[in-house]
Formats: sequence, C-alpha cells, structure tokens
Amino acid sequence: MAQTYDLTKGKTTPIILKFFFPMLLTNMLQQVYTIADTMIVGKGLGDDPLAAVGNMSSLTFFIIGFSMGLTNGFSVSIAQDYGAKNINQLRRSVAASIMLSGIITVILTAISVIFLRPVLVLLQTSDIIMSDSLLYGYIIFGGLFTTIAYNLCASILRALGDSKTPFIAIVVSTVFNIVFNWVSIYIFHMGVEGPAAVTILSQIISAAICYAKLRKIEAIRLSAEHFRDNFRISLDLLKNGIPMAIMNSITAVGCMTVQYFVNEMGVAFTSAFSACSKYINLFIQPACTAGITMSSFTSQNFGAKKYDRIAEGFKVCMAIALITYVVFGAVMVLFPRFLASLMLNGEQQIELAMGYLVRCGLTKFAVDFLFVVRSGCQGLGKPLFPMISGIVEMVMRVAVIVIFTEKIGFNTTAYAEMAAWAGALLINAVAFGVFLRRYLKADKNRKFNESANTICAAAGCSR
Repeated sequence: MAQTYDLTKGKTTPIILKFFFPMLLTNMLQQVYTIADTMIVGKGLGDDPLAAVGNMSSLTFFIIGFSMGLTNGFSVSIAQDYGAKNINQLRRSVAASIMLSGIITVILTAISVIFLRPVLVLLQTSDIIMSDSLLYGYIIFGGLFTTIAYNLCASILRALGDSKTPFIAIVVSTVFNIVFNWVSIYIFHMGVEGPAAVTILSQIISAAICYAKLRKIEAIRLSAEHFRDNFRISLDLLKNGIPMAIMNSITAVGCMTVQYFVNEMGVAFTSAFSACSKYINLFIQPACTAGITMSSFTSQNFGAKKYDRIAEGFKVCMAIALITYVVFGAVMVLFPRFLASLMLNGEQQIELAMGYLVRCGLTKFAVDFLFVVRSGCQGLGKPLFPMISGIVEMVMRVAVIVIFTEKIGFNTTAYAEMAAWAGALLINAVAFGVFLRRYLKADKNRKFNESANTICAAAGCSR
C-alpha cells in the first residue's frame, strides 16, 4: 500500500532536501524538454516557426498558469488537512478538487480555443507566423485537460509529501517528448503541429503515472459520499485557488503586454525574446522548486500548528534560493553567447539575447527569493497578498515596457522583468514576515499559559 510523507516530523533540513531534490529534477526535466522542443523547432524548422511557438508562450501561461494556480491553491488546503490529520476532511477536499478541476477544464478549453485568433491579432502577431501560432495553439489548448489532470494529480501528491512520483512521471514523459519531437520533425517532416501533439501525449503519460499512485493511497481512498455536500469545502478550496490563479493570469497579462511590444519590433526580436524566456524559465526552476517545497512544508506544519518548524523551513528554502542565484546567475552573465547560440541562428538575434541574459542574470536573486516568500504566504493560508503582488508585478512590467521601449529598445524587456520581480518580492516578504511573527508570538503565549496552568494545577492554585 502506498504511503504518504509527513513533513511535520523529523529534522527540518534533511526532510526538506529529501522533498526538494526529486521535485527539482521534475521541474528541471520539464524545462529541459521545453528547451529541447525549442532547439528542435529552431534548428529543424527555422527561426520563424520558433518565433511562432515562442509567441504562444505568454498566452499559454495565461491559460495554463490560471489552472496551475487553482490546483496549487487546492493543494494548500489538502496539505493543511493532512497536517491536521483530519482524514475525512482530507478526502472531501480531494473529491471537491477533482470536481472543480473538471468544471474549470471545460470552461478554460472553450475560452482558449474560441478567442485564440482574436488575442493573437491583438498581440500584433506577424502574418509570417500567424498560421503556425494558431495551429500550435489549437492543439495545445484542445488538449488542456491533460495538463490540468497532471497538475492536479501532482499537486495532491506533493501536498501529501510525495515528490518522487511526479519525478518518475516527468522522466518517462521527457524521454518520450524529446524522442518523438525529433521523430515528428526529422522523420515525418511535420511542422509545429508535431511538437504540440507530442506535448499532449507526454502530459497524458505523466497524468496516468501520478493517478496510478494516487489510487494506492489509503488516506485519500474516495467513495461517492465524499463527492456530496461539499459546497463549503469547495468555497474553502476556491478561497485559496482563485487568488493564486488570478496571480498567475495577471502576471501573464504583463508578459503578453511585453510580447505585444516585442512583436511590434519584428520577427527577429520575437525569436530572441522566445529563446531568452526559455532560459529564464529553466534557470529559475531550483528557486521555484524551493518555493513549492516551502508551500507544502508550510501548509502541513500550519495545519499541525508547528510554527517554529515553518521558520526553520524558511531559512533552509532561502539558502537554496541563494545558491540558485549564485550558480545560474553566473552562467547567464558569463556565457550568454553560448546560451543564445544553442537556440538561435541569426547574429542579430544572438546579440539581442545576450544583452537580455546578462541583465537578468545579475538581478535574478529577486525572483529567486520571491518564490520562497510568496509560497510561504500561500502556505500560511494568506493567498490575497500573493495576488496583490501579482497585480504589482503586472503594473511594474507594463509601466516599464510602455514608458521606456521607445528610448531603450529591446533591452527594456529585461528591465521590465527586473522591476516586476522587485515589486512583487517586497510585498510578499513584508506579508510573510508579519504573519509568521504573529503566529509565533501567539504560539509562544499559548505555550506559556499551558505551562502556567500545569504548574498551578500541580500546586493546587487557580489562575
């Protein structure tokens, strides 16, 4: 019988690292096959198809990011229930999460497919890449149910302390993805529809592996009863999920605004920006993983009312984020031409990408630390502040790109990222610090009163 993993017991650093590393490999592998897609498309089909796929990235993040925010929000409630050892509540939360995810899948699929062309036009998508962008987008959004299924299953497993099964799922799907992407382009001579279809098939494999593990976990063995009368639980799930979903989508709006201005510059700029975005997404993964670890660790210990452990876990996760910045920031600053040349062919595109990578590499610490403090807020059941920070992030990104693009040009895209990261970090850091100190103080007072009551009872006095 499959077991769950209790993050409320044991030494903090070993248990966090045991959870962190499988998930890090999971997230890095996801990005590796994303970059492999980009390299295969760029080298196999050319810079224009690469621009078409890259042009879809911000819109894809808008839709998929919304669904990921929801499922991650649901997992906070599930982890808190598990930490509190409330098994009936845990099962009802899982059941309600499944029902809500099904409803959301239908809505998001319909919206994304219907409005794909108008949004691409709104983003000033060049006629040169419009048809490929549409083809790629229709396939990805048509198979959105596979992405949501995997995200939900993986989120539930992580909430229960299992980061190994999602890793196994991604290993299998990554190998499948890379091999069949190459086959689709170099053997069957397909266009962008090949990598898009392979991505959907890979997600089906990932979801199936995670679901098979979930079925073996006794703590979430569901019956028809657990799917009934869950209105209040659904509201609680949405209270965590909706702000996180909105945060992701608001961030995506800012990214789409940047994409709009980049597209207006020309296809060469779109290609360079696409390659840079892939690298940023890859190099932030360790810190992003530290954030997810912080969320699961905080949620379980918050449910168990072990606030001291949350503070200990925060220090460990911040140390991981710092190491991440030093290592990957250095790679971006010292080897920008090598990185750019792996994906791009034209000298203009490579030069543009080099400037972006160096600037963001120097200031990447802001987004690395942001992942940890933002996830800490979410784990404490305070999703409103991450959502507000998402608004600030969007405002900062849009303001910089609108005001300075005409004067600075393509490099403004890097400055927009830097400003967005800094603004969001400030809000989440303050919120997390305030709330954690409040819980620690209340817990200290509670323990003092319990000790005083025990002493008085032993002495035969009353307080």
